[in-house]
Amino acid sequence: MTTETKTQSQVQQPGKEILARRYATLGPYSPLFYEKPLELVSGSGVWLTDAQGKIYLDGYNNVPHVGHANPAVADAIYQQLLTINLHTRYLNNRVVEYAEALLGTFDGALERLFLTNSGSEANELALRIARQHTGNTGVLVSDFSYHGNTTSLAELTTGLTVREPLGSHVRPLRIPDTHSVAEADVPALLKQSLSDVDAAIASLQATGHGVSAFLFDPLFSTEGLLQVPAGYIDGVAARVRAAGGLIISDEVQSGFGRTGSAMWGYQMFGMEPELVTMGKPMGNGHPIGAVVTTAELLDEFGQNNMFFNTFAGSPASSAAGLAVLRFMEQEDLMAKAGHLGEYIRARLETIAQGSVNVGSVRGRGLFFGIDITESDGSRTPAPGLTKILIEDMRERGVLISRVGPHDNVLKMRPPLVFGKEHADILLEQLELSLGSLS
Repeated sequence: MTTETKTQSQVQQPGKEILARRYATLGPYSPLFYEKPLELVSGSGVWLTDAQGKIYLDGYNNVPHVGHANPAVADAIYQQLLTINLHTRYLNNRVVEYAEALLGTFDGALERLFLTNSGSEANELALRIARQHTGNTGVLVSDFSYHGNTTSLAELTTGLTVREPLGSHVRPLRIPDTHSVAEADVPALLKQSLSDVDAAIASLQATGHGVSAFLFDPLFSTEGLLQVPAGYIDGVAARVRAAGGLIISDEVQSGFGRTGSAMWGYQMFGMEPELVTMGKPMGNGHPIGAVVTTAELLDEFGQNNMFFNTFAGSPASSAAGLAVLRFMEQEDLMAKAGHLGEYIRARLETIAQGSVNVGSVRGRGLFFGIDITESDGSRTPAPGLTKILIEDMRERGVLISRVGPHDNVLKMRPPLVFGKEHADILLEQLELSLGSLS
């Protein structure tokens, strides 16, 4: 969620009728982007069309991972619905076929799968598994993160507004970011950051919570697409495991080849978590989530809990997930994301050099951004200017968003079918939009 989200009193929108009906049913608090909310009626690939017929380039949405209205995914769901769609209390080959294909993208000991309905549910289940395995309740998270909307996850949310107070069993960590840090100062930053981890673990132990898990997004996307120093994730993992805890990698943002260098974000660090969670991109818009873990942890949990879910792992959901994996392989989308990401980063570096309002270039693969700062050279975050840019880009027909503690990092995370021709449009318009600030 970003601060361009508006409530009823703040919104001015020509399509007042649908807005009034929405407020009368969903209420005025369900988030909407933009000063004038955008009514979208159709999509294809990386393009979206609004109710007035205007076409937009989608530089933001990771739910349509292999493109809006992907025919292969839609047909797979349709054909499965025409055949049978039940839950996993019956044997069905489609479900097992998808489980085998998904687990085939992992290595090491990650060889078992729980299917869920969403990323929130996956993270909730992973925390439950970690708590039962370790006998501890303490959780380490970043100090500006979001991992879902269940009660347990709300109690460890630090990156947006929730009514639930931060749980007494939660310790937020300031994740080190080497953007704008001199190379000579990185070792000291790493040392201090790991010392903070030691202090957080000691605090959890002293208060009787112990350590059950470290839950993190490998891209640290909500945090503003941080660039962590080499050795930090390994250092945290070693400390958590020494305290008896497990590592949970939340791959909703970084997974399924998004980084361009690996199928899963945790692989950027050369380490293997005990639990991997995922959601949004799995079914290209069809709701599905998952927890991938070890045989040991699945057996331990399964022997002590009757766990099932009516809709998770249904044949239709499995057909959607399988179609996504097959399309990714057929089109070599992960490799393309890597090559295109390098091209985009080089272009963004050039754009940054020509703008007094760009602090640094961030992200990897097809999740990229720039942080917007004041033009006085102070490198002060400029959330107001960032909001202006997002609104201006919308007028130019390109959809992007923003993230970070100061809401000043432009967030660009398009479907993986994004091509160089689409990147050129986005970058050209972004350069023009930045130029208009002056």
